[in-house]
Amino acid sequence: MAGRDLEPPRRSIRETQGQAANYDDGKKARSSKISFASDVKNSFWFAKGSFDLSFFAATLALITIGLVMLFSASYPYALQNKGDSYYFFKRQLLFAVVGIIVMLVVSKLNFRFLKVIEKPLLFVTIGLLILVLFYHVDLDRSGEDFKRWIPVGPFTFQPSDVAKFSLVLTLAGYISKNYRKMKYIKEGVVVPAVIICVFCGLIFLENHLSCTLLVFMIGIAMMFCGGTRWQYYVAGLCVVAVAAFIVIKNPDVLPGYQGDRIRAWTDKGFDPLGLRWQTNNSLYAIGSGGFWGVGLGNSKQKYLYVSEPQNDFIFSIVCEELGFIGATLIIALFGILFWRGVKIAQRCEDKYSSLVVIGIVSQVAIQTVFNILVVTDTIPNTGIALPFFSYGGTALLMLCFEMGVVLSISRRVNTKRF
Repeated sequence: MAGRDLEPPRRSIRETQGQAANYDDGKKARSSKISFASDVKNSFWFAKGSFDLSFFAATLALITIGLVMLFSASYPYALQNKGDSYYFFKRQLLFAVVGIIVMLVVSKLNFRFLKVIEKPLLFVTIGLLILVLFYHVDLDRSGEDFKRWIPVGPFTFQPSDVAKFSLVLTLAGYISKNYRKMKYIKEGVVVPAVIICVFCGLIFLENHLSCTLLVFMIGIAMMFCGGTRWQYYVAGLCVVAVAAFIVIKNPDVLPGYQGDRIRAWTDKGFDPLGLRWQTNNSLYAIGSGGFWGVGLGNSKQKYLYVSEPQNDFIFSIVCEELGFIGATLIIALFGILFWRGVKIAQRCEDKYSSLVVIGIVSQVAIQTVFNILVVTDTIPNTGIALPFFSYGGTALLMLCFEMGVVLSISRRVNTKRF
C-alpha cells in the first residue's frame, strides 16, 4: 500500500490531450504575437496590397505620350540650337526612366514616411528658395533677371518644383492637426495664409510670377478642402477680382516683363514680333490642326515659329499634329488622373493622407488648366509648363515622386478599380 501511495497519480487520456492542446494553443498564440509584431514593424516602412491601377495607367500613358510629343515638337529647335535633334528627348527620357523607378519605389513605402520628412523638407525647401536668389544660372535670353535655376553639374533644377510638394505636406500637416478649428478666421485663414505667403514671396523674388500664382492656387485649394468657410472665399474672390481689374487697366503697376505681358494680352496688335510672337504662332498651330490634326511629326509651326516649342507651348504643337481629337483625349487622361486621385482621397481613413492626395492632384490639374489657358490666349502668357509634356528633368522627377506618393496611399485605402 505504501508503494502505491508513492506512485504519481495517473492522468486520463482526455486530460493529457487537453494539456497538449493548451500547450499548442499557447505556442500558436506566442507565435502569432511575434508574427503580428513583425508585421507591424515592417508595415511602418512598407505599404502592402495593390495600388490603384487606373491612376498608375493614366500616369504611364501621360509620360509616354509626353515623351513622344516632346521629341516631335523639339527636334527642329534642338538641331538648330544644340546641333543634335535628340538633345532634349535624350535628357527627358533619362529623367523619365529614373522617375518611373522612383515612382515604383515610393509607391511601396508606407505613407507615414511623409510625416518623417515633412519638417526637414520644409527647412531644406526654404533654404533652397533663399539660395537660388544668390546662386543661380540664367537660362533665359530675353535679358530679364530670372533667378530660378540652381546649376548642378551638367543639369539645373528649380527649387520651386520642390516647393510645391513641400507646401502640400506642410499644409496637410497643419490642417490635419487643426481640422476642427478651420472654421475660425485665425486657424482657417490667417495661419495658412502666412504659410502660403512665405512660399509665394520667396518664389516671387525669383521673378517667377507663374509659379507664384500656381503655388497660391494649390494652397487655396487645400484650405478649401481642409474646412475653411466658403464666406472667406467669397470675400477673397472679391479682393482678387478688384486687384485683377486694377492690374489689367494699369499694367505698369507690375514690374518689368510682367506688365508688358498683360498689355500684350489685352492688345492683340502689341509687339507682334516680340511678346505676341509666341502666342500668335501658338494660335496658328492650333487652328492649323483642325479636327483630325496634320499628323504626328508634320507640324510646321515647330520649325522655329513657336519659340522653344518643347517648353510651355508644347500643347499648341499637340493640337496641330493630333488635332482636336488628340488634344481632347490627352485632356481626358489628365481628367482620369484627377478623378482617380479624388477617389483615393475620399477613401482615406485620415485627414493627413487625404489632404496630401488632394494637394498633389490639384497641383497637376491647376497647372494643366493654366497651361492650356495660356496656349489658347485665354489668360496672359505666364510661362506655366504642361505636366509630363514640357521639357524639364527636375519637374518630371518630382511629378513621378508625387505620383508614387499617391500610389502608396492608394495601397492603404484599397480603392476599387474600374
